Amino acid sequence: MIGVIGGSGLYEIEGLEGATWKRVDSPWGIPSDEILTGRLDGMEIAFLPRHGRGHVHSPTTVPYRANIDALKRLGVTDVVSVSACGSFREEMAPGHFVIVDQFIDRTFAREKSFFGTGCVAHVSMAHPTCALLSEACFEAAKAQGITVHRGGTYLAMEGPQFSSLAESRLYRQEWACDVIGMTNMPEAKLAREAELCYASVAMVTDYDSWHPEHGEVDISQIIATLKGNSENARGLIARLPALLKTTEDPCPHGCDRALEYALMTAPEKRDPVLVEKLDAIAGRLL
Repeated sequence: MIGVIGGSGLYEIEGLEGATWKRVDSPWGIPSDEILTGRLDGMEIAFLPRHGRGHVHSPTTVPYRANIDALKRLGVTDVVSVSACGSFREEMAPGHFVIVDQFIDRTFAREKSFFGTGCVAHVSMAHPTCALLSEACFEAAKAQGITVHRGGTYLAMEGPQFSSLAESRLYRQEWACDVIGMTNMPEAKLAREAELCYASVAMVTDYDSWHPEHGEVDISQIIATLKGNSENARGLIARLPALLKTTEDPCPHGCDRALEYALMTAPEKRDPVLVEKLDAIAGRLL
């Protein structure tokens, strides 16, 4: 079951068979919105608008834990994150897509884990996206006629303000980042803890503030680019079912077994209240 988390400009998916908006309760809070479920080319799809319909959540206030938990409760196995971003590379121009494979997390005001005191766990984030799912997104983008780049490092900033010129130059020149956004962290970390395959499709809307010919970020230009990006994103998603197996084979990269050796707290020392909240995320092991 594919879960699609739609970013700025992508608030619904047309063409789903049996489309129904469902409320999903989570012990981690209220998700960003109801979740649109249905079938696309024979595959089950669950779509969640990250900011809520009408764009009510800022990047900081998105209920990331509730969102990932709700998708897991619905039976989602693979999450495709679609989000707007700025570009630090001339060749990654507005309107292009980047299939992100690395992150630098500069967020600081968000809950970043399902685990904590009473049930400690450490998962690997060395390779934070699923290579198999990411490749399917890359092939779907090419088939849709999108100019797409395979691989890139995403700088996750807190926001909601855009970068200063000094920050933009730092991230581009010293840290060798490729794109910048505000929402893929802690989303990718939580997906890994939930043992979900995760792919990030970053839709370039601007050149941040480093580019000498483009100046600072202009929200009106971003919105104009978003419209075209959103249509392309819908086309990409529509092509995914044909590229993904419908079998329940284990992920060859181990995404669905990320917690196998991650739990550290002895069973007799685990907090029963926290363990109960983890029923969907880690019930396989707890």
